[in-house]
Amino acid sequence: MPRKAPVFMRKLAISCLTAAATLAACSQFPELQDDADLGSRDAPYPQLVPVETLRAQAPQTAVTPESQAALEARITRLRNRAMRLKGTVVDGGTRARMSQGVNQP
Repeated sequence: MPRKAPVFMRKLAISCLTAAATLAACSQFPELQDDADLGSRDAPYPQLVPVETLRAQAPQTAVTPESQAALEARITRLRNRAMRLKGTVVDGGTRARMSQGVNQP
């Protein structure tokens, strides 16, 4: 059965925690208004544009046979890795030995 800490130690710990909380509460909060420059604070909200306009400005990339082959190879590697990770971590012999427990002298 664990021994209880003496009353003095418990009171000392509570006093230290109270002092730390009091000192932390006395710190000055930083001025956040000075962090933003005046231009960005007074800037207007950005205009909302339709998504079709954004898509029209995006570069049109085509899938090449090389990029398709590279992507399929990566998919195969990731699937193989996932299959290897699904296996058991502890083999059967080790599991049987662990289930026997530890013999203490």
